[in-house]
Amino acid sequence: MPKKSIKQLALEYFKMHPNEDLTHGPVVDWVEKENIKLGGTKPRDPWRDIRKLHQEGILIKVGKGIYRYDPSYIHKVELFDFPPEVKEAIFKRDNYKCVVCGRGRKDGVEICADHILPKDKGGSNTIKNGQTLCAEHNLIKKNLSQTEAGKKFIIKMYENAVAADDLKMIRFCKELFDVYDKEGINGHIPRPNHKR
Repeated sequence: MPKKSIKQLALEYFKMHPNEDLTHGPVVDWVEKENIKLGGTKPRDPWRDIRKLHQEGILIKVGKGIYRYDPSYIHKVELFDFPPEVKEAIFKRDNYKCVVCGRGRKDGVEICADHILPKDKGGSNTIKNGQTLCAEHNLIKKNLSQTEAGKKFIIKMYENAVAADDLKMIRFCKELFDVYDKEGINGHIPRPNHKR
């Protein structure tokens, strides 16, 4: 029989149980038995390969230590997610840090590759259309448009500048608010009204 990698064996098991929420035990037991049957030894950490399958967008993480293989999800991932090599190139270009707050892997913060122009608005899966966001700012962006997220961030910068009595930053933020007002963008988000 041809040799299979631990990752291939794990995926094989998930494919035999589509749309089931699978925990660690049965998957690892089966992978270990199959690998020994194929002439290999007991693998050291099959769960690491299962996590990789999730990171590559092949498995859905349902909960801690619980994954699901959904054949229709694979198609969605191919359409809407960056391929792994493009994602890595985006992270590398952005020094593995969120382009909004500057936090990243070295700070123990989860990072995401985000589409600058969303796929459903014609954005591509290219490095140029990607940016690194921390999980927090990625969630904010998903819930708000880019201009809304930007205005919220400027409001936060402005409030920090007021608290620090940083007059230069206060002026800078006010000018940005003026641009929002002039262009009639996101008027539903009120600008701060500090007297400075």
